[in-house]
Amino acid sequence: MPTFKIKNEFSPAGDQPKAIKELVEGVKKGLSHQTLLGVTGSGKTFTAANVIEQIGKPTLVIAHNKTLAAQLAQEYREFFPDNAVHYFVSYYDFYQPEAYMPVTDTYIEKEAQINEEIDRLRHASTQALLTRKDVIIVASVSCIYGLGSPAEYEKVNMKIVQGQNISRSDFIRDLIHIHFARTNADVKPGMFRALGNAIEIMPTGERIIYRIELEEGKVESIKRIDAVSRSIISEPDSFFLFPAKHFITADDQLERAYESIKSELADQLEKFKAEGKILEADRLKRRTTYDLAMIREVGYCNGIENYSRHFSGRKAGESPDTLLSYFPHKTDGSPDFLTIIDESHVTIPQVGGMYAGDKSRKETLIEHGFRLPSAKDNRPLTFKEFEERIGQVIYTTATPGPFEKEHSKRVVEQVIRPTGLIDPVVDVRPIQTKGAYQGQIFDFITEAEAAIKKGGRAIATTLTKKMAEDLSEYLKEKKIKARYLHSEIKTIERIEILTEFRKGEFDVLVGVNLLREGLDLPEVTFIGILDADKEGFLRSETSLIQIIGRAARNVDGRVVLYADRVTGSMERAMNETKRRRAIQMAYNKKHGITPITIKKKIKDITDTLEREHHHAVDLLLETDNKLFEKNPKLLIKNKKLEMEEAVRDLDFETAAIIRDEIAVLEKKLEKSIKGKK
Repeated sequence: MPTFKIKNEFSPAGDQPKAIKELVEGVKKGLSHQTLLGVTGSGKTFTAANVIEQIGKPTLVIAHNKTLAAQLAQEYREFFPDNAVHYFVSYYDFYQPEAYMPVTDTYIEKEAQINEEIDRLRHASTQALLTRKDVIIVASVSCIYGLGSPAEYEKVNMKIVQGQNISRSDFIRDLIHIHFARTNADVKPGMFRALGNAIEIMPTGERIIYRIELEEGKVESIKRIDAVSRSIISEPDSFFLFPAKHFITADDQLERAYESIKSELADQLEKFKAEGKILEADRLKRRTTYDLAMIREVGYCNGIENYSRHFSGRKAGESPDTLLSYFPHKTDGSPDFLTIIDESHVTIPQVGGMYAGDKSRKETLIEHGFRLPSAKDNRPLTFKEFEERIGQVIYTTATPGPFEKEHSKRVVEQVIRPTGLIDPVVDVRPIQTKGAYQGQIFDFITEAEAAIKKGGRAIATTLTKKMAEDLSEYLKEKKIKARYLHSEIKTIERIEILTEFRKGEFDVLVGVNLLREGLDLPEVTFIGILDADKEGFLRSETSLIQIIGRAARNVDGRVVLYADRVTGSMERAMNETKRRRAIQMAYNKKHGITPITIKKKIKDITDTLEREHHHAVDLLLETDNKLFEKNPKLLIKNKKLEMEEAVRDLDFETAAIIRDEIAVLEKKLEKSIKGKK
């Protein structure tokens, strides 16, 4: 019986059967690098899913940004509902790395805001890899950054079995040892609370509460409970509980790390003094001594990741453990999993550039006494290390880059779409005003309004974030519902914006290069590429082909390049589009195919979050109904104070739940007042 099983109403069509057959043959022959050159909308993800099903190995799918990773995770979940499909991206909503600028003598302290929900999904990913074989992890390039040792992470997991001998105090001590935090309020992922002889725990990778009831030093019962409704889901005989943090250090390792850091500090201070760097030596001594005191007292300090080599026992320069370390390996240590690199023409250069940027920043900090030299070992993988640690690779892209072209032993072309859709018609129109022609913005508005009138959506791509924001506001002034999307918008919000766009809550999406790769928006019938003749990364041949492809999921798809001259990139992009159109039209004619627009369900990974949020609001309302009947104004006043307190504590999730409860209570009060009148 196969490890993976696709559940889908569609069968491979168009070029997909040929592509699947060739790629599977390549993997079985041991080819290390293959490329699936698939045009936009040809179903590259479905082809990859079929390859995964036939190969039957755990799979890592790497995307170049969080939005694309979220979309891919949702698609793979639809294909493999009975298998473990997880989402692994950076858990920072905001991240400012520690840095020093010698020219202005400016030190920038690290600032970060962690998204608890994404942290939960990261734990779910690593736990699935350690407990199952049928796993697909969709990750961003954060998968090449340091993560705790899988051996230590797995070693300290707790197996709780009904009938097991354990006292209440020992159980609590064990939970704290694996970094679970005790609370007297509602339990969240990575927390537990003790209620008499019962202990309620929420694992880091789930939104389920496990209630363990103890009686006379034994586990009497285990219950899985819905966190919102408190209904019992099941009563398992046992369950595994993994640590609440990925970085786990045994007590003996902690002591060894402490002594190792002290030794390195002494060596570096000696070096600075020999070089006459008195200021740097003093700075390093003060900072590191304080960190050592914190580590000794509480086992933690701010920036502890900079000492990761000492805790793990790695040698200087040795590569860190990453998500890749959690995937299965053969007895000889070689990777035993499949890797799919999505939109590889962007993802590969991104992976390759991570190490150099991190190294440069760390070297400056070390040189000026802000960090010990070992801080350099808290780093992403080099590209060579990355290559050594991934399994057989399939690159998926419509525009292969130099790396894929050079390394791929086999390139499989997928030009024919299962839907029969052909690449869009591409026109070139001037940027500037000429006579009665009013220029690119007014022409875009005219075309967008025509598309909206027919029930479609429109996209405008700009060269800058500022222009995207300004154009969005200008369109709103013209009574066109528009939103902008760029890299400064948070992960979850980006996903929500795209979902709202598909639902028709607004009609025009304006953005920069985030709109290029992998965004599956079949409702889009018109795309305007503004300033198309400005040669550069955003208007290169590759970029233009990718943008044009966004309109290839709809029968009525059209693209206008706004340009006062035809550049080399424009000409090559238009010629490639014409070549593909010719192949597609000939195939449709030969097989009597009438193109149809892609029909795709509108949902995203935030659906679950929203449902839980609404459940939590409803639960609060049920609790507060009696208080509302007694004194509604006092209740609302107290709720506002609670919301403000949650914001001060940076607990934005709780604040949002209370905010929505207040809105319902205020409407209820307003109705009550009107009813009395």
